[in-house]
Amino acid sequence: MLYHVTRNGQNYGPYTLEDLQKYVASGNVLPTDLTKSDDMPDWVPVSHVLGMAPDLPPSYQPPPPPTYPVSNLAPYPDAPNLNWVLVLLFSFFTCTLFRWVWTLVLAAWMKRVQPNSKAIFFYAAAAVLGFWEVLLSSHSHVVLQPGVHWWVTYYGGHPLRDVIVLVSWVVRLIARFTMRSELEQHFNTAEPVGLSLSGVMTFFFGCVYFQYHLNRINELKRMARYRGAVI
Repeated sequence: MLYHVTRNGQNYGPYTLEDLQKYVASGNVLPTDLTKSDDMPDWVPVSHVLGMAPDLPPSYQPPPPPTYPVSNLAPYPDAPNLNWVLVLLFSFFTCTLFRWVWTLVLAAWMKRVQPNSKAIFFYAAAAVLGFWEVLLSSHSHVVLQPGVHWWVTYYGGHPLRDVIVLVSWVVRLIARFTMRSELEQHFNTAEPVGLSLSGVMTFFFGCVYFQYHLNRINELKRMARYRGAVI
């Protein structure tokens, strides 16, 4: 039977009963953490499943999860794992539209693993500004040629369009470097793999560059699971 464990709104597992006993002994799982199997109607303390009876004061609050080495990565959801080459190809053949969508997918995942993440808000704002660029153009020459932006040339338009183009470009850069900072923070604290991202590569390649490193990190986590580490 497999058990899921929850602490402070974060779910871990599934684990076998033997895994729970081992992780409680090592301190990675606390007796006061809640657990539930598919056959159980409600969440119960881990101590109930293991037959333990911890004597804790009512005001006791469990400490936050510890930081794990690479061989014992913390139980965060894996990043989207589409190969970076496919991200590049799909972006090329959809005139960069796929890149916009995939960037939002990565930012949404970042929001899950780091709730205070702001990258998704900047990326969403940049997408809205891009829409207004087109909307405020009186005439636009639309090109659907692979590798080219889906709108290329504008003729005339509202005077505010040029301002929005500039603001959109700045917001995109802010979004990229916010994402870079949040990725480095997460993968050097919660899941320490020593991630260091180049500012130049971030500037020019954005989500494709991020995806390349996330593919490598997912492979490290897969190998850790294979060795029986806590994920």
